[in-house]
Amino acid sequence: MIFQYILIFTIAYLVGSISFAVLISRLYGIDIFHVGSGNPGATNVKRSVGKMAGNLVFLLDFLKGFTITYLPICLNPLHLMSLRLAYTALIGSILGHCCSIFLKFQGGKGVATAMGGLAALMPGALLVGGIIWSLIFRASRFVSLASLCFALSLPFSAYLFSYPKETIVVSWILMIFIFLRHHSNIRRLLNGSEHRFTTT
Repeated sequence: MIFQYILIFTIAYLVGSISFAVLISRLYGIDIFHVGSGNPGATNVKRSVGKMAGNLVFLLDFLKGFTITYLPICLNPLHLMSLRLAYTALIGSILGHCCSIFLKFQGGKGVATAMGGLAALMPGALLVGGIIWSLIFRASRFVSLASLCFALSLPFSAYLFSYPKETIVVSWILMIFIFLRHHSNIRRLLNGSEHRFTTT
């Protein structure tokens, strides 16, 4: 049993470590680490490379989170262990995205990959969080603030939709992790130096 958890975590981490932001930016002849915010994520690609490239990165990051999380559930949808393996896969893929072994343990903020995993595990919570993200972003044009509000909504939405206790715990872990990944953005939001989203 322990071997299965280690195996799924390792596979999920390696899949999560694939940086589509870096790969797609290179197709445009751009080093994403040296433009914009320097963050290898969909937002920086969209801002620095272009809308189409940024949307593609978001979609691919979302799909890698969804695919690796949904796989254990798909193989045995009625088994409790499959759900726990899915939690393990979700966490592994997000850690891989944020601390990629292929990028010397650098990476993005993990929001798109987390959203993909949530689509498999907590679609209701994802829907509520997605609506909140959209409303906050449209009102403020701050991607970071929208992402933080999205993360903050997860535990409460998970409780509202009566998801299992383990799922609610995972939602708290995701919220805390996303907040930690946005620590520099939080400082800039507080001191008024955060940049509003604009595209090239």
